[in-house]
Amino acid sequence: MKLKRFDADTLNEIIKYVLAFVMVILIGAFLVAVQGESPVIAVKALFSGTFDSKMAIGNTLRWSIPCIMTGMAAAVAFKSGIINLGIEGQFYFGALAAAVVGYAVELPTGLHTIVCILAGIAAGVLYALLPALLRLLLKLDEMIVTMMLNYIAILLTEYITITLMGISAVANPLSVETPKIHDSAALPILIRGTKANAGIFIAILVVVGIALIYKYTVKGYELKQVGESIRFARVGGVKVKSTFISIFLLSGAISGLGGSVEVLGAYGKFNAGFAGSLGWDGVMIARVAKNNPFVVLIVALLWGMMKAGSLQMERMTDINRLTVTLVQAIFVLFITVDYAKLGAGVKKLVHKIKAKKSVAGGKM
Repeated sequence: MKLKRFDADTLNEIIKYVLAFVMVILIGAFLVAVQGESPVIAVKALFSGTFDSKMAIGNTLRWSIPCIMTGMAAAVAFKSGIINLGIEGQFYFGALAAAVVGYAVELPTGLHTIVCILAGIAAGVLYALLPALLRLLLKLDEMIVTMMLNYIAILLTEYITITLMGISAVANPLSVETPKIHDSAALPILIRGTKANAGIFIAILVVVGIALIYKYTVKGYELKQVGESIRFARVGGVKVKSTFISIFLLSGAISGLGGSVEVLGAYGKFNAGFAGSLGWDGVMIARVAKNNPFVVLIVALLWGMMKAGSLQMERMTDINRLTVTLVQAIFVLFITVDYAKLGAGVKKLVHKIKAKKSVAGGKM
């Protein structure tokens, strides 16, 4: 019986993803056609920007790195039942900390990179600690708190940068940036002419490390138990409060690590508002991957391909690259729907309507 149920559940998931993919293709084609372009030409331009050349592959790797990091940060939290939507804010603080240490401190090559990364991790952890304490001490909803802390982080890091650099408060936000980091702090570039860097190896290590923690360690078991049922975890002897904080700190550490890698590998400095929607990309990637670390890696690579390809598509056509972002969001929306419950609800509604009609017919 369990086998049949597993097969049915698996089949439902496959059908859900196939339907979502088909619907997204149709919607994407419509959005492209509305902008006066051929969907076929748009797809060709998209794929030419992902792996059509050495530079395209480099751009795909460059964008995959932050997607893997933010996706893993979200997956760690969601897998343990915690809704950490503050990944972007933690990412910003990690990036700023790494940038400051990168330009203000002089250390030997290699050691400087490690110190910058540790500074980024520490900043992400500290910013993640705030919503964790607010939840435990004041019972504030972490979803709302972390979401609002994103906006605070974006503005606060910009203010700190303005203060550090002595920039005028009326300056263009695009010009609000720290000095470039020293070469001794930078991550090695893997493909010349692109921003593909050694951060991809760090990202893969994070994926493997988290997967091993969840599968083979007691702490990983406790993290999963808290996510599945806090009451059951407490009965099983798990220290719920300390584990709850550990989850937040681990998620924040990965976010801060992602921010530091982005600065050390791609930008070489901190730019105000540089991350765009990378935090929300991580949330969507984790949702699509069902919080599975290795699936996060695959989905993040696809996300990176879409990001790199959308830039090429915008250059070669009149299509706005935000069209791809919109299609990605719609895909996540479709796979989030519980079609089994939706179908049951529709059947129930139809049954009620028929019952009302039969009652009305009987009275006539």
